[in-house]
Amino acid sequence: MGSDRNKLLLPLLGQPVLAWTLQAAARSTAVDWIGIVGQPHDWQDFQQILAGLELRQPVELIQGGKTRQASVYCGLEGLPAGAERVLIHDGARCLATADLFDRCAAALHDCLGLVAAVPVKDTIKVVGDDGLIVSTPERSQLWAAQTPQGFEVATLRQCHQQGQQNGWEVTDDAALFEQCERPVQIVLGEETNLKVTTPIDLTIAEFVLRQR
Repeated sequence: MGSDRNKLLLPLLGQPVLAWTLQAAARSTAVDWIGIVGQPHDWQDFQQILAGLELRQPVELIQGGKTRQASVYCGLEGLPAGAERVLIHDGARCLATADLFDRCAAALHDCLGLVAAVPVKDTIKVVGDDGLIVSTPERSQLWAAQTPQGFEVATLRQCHQQGQQNGWEVTDDAALFEQCERPVQIVLGEETNLKVTTPIDLTIAEFVLRQR
């Protein structure tokens, strides 16, 4: 992003990026607790955001780890006692709607793990280190993963522990499920559910929010 601060704190139509994400989650009828996993140096800013939102759900700030994988495990350890299912969402996906949270939560009652995703529209090329195309996967079988990703808590915790024991490094929790040979279901995501990663993403997010 090229910013001097956490991209979740960057302004988007008068509110920080994280504020939009939190409000979408809070509008979901299925979400009854929210944990924000981050680093302590951002907590004062997070607390200011929360003070201005007055969300109906209790919100907990949880210190994360050095990687996404480690941070999710910290989040699992910080869940309320008795929590059976969890939706894990990237704070930078600020355009996700409450409807997407609701649909993922509903689907999670019938499976151990799921990922919001959309079919890939572009033709994808696998390219080698020499810059030459290695192969062209069949597009009909390719989906772009998003968040929320939802899981049965006890099973996900077991997969994280197994991953720690085996030294697995993965980019999302669905990959941990796959490594442990657990099934992961697809829930249709949203075309507008982009992850704010570059400055142009902020421009696109502003356009989408104005249209809404």
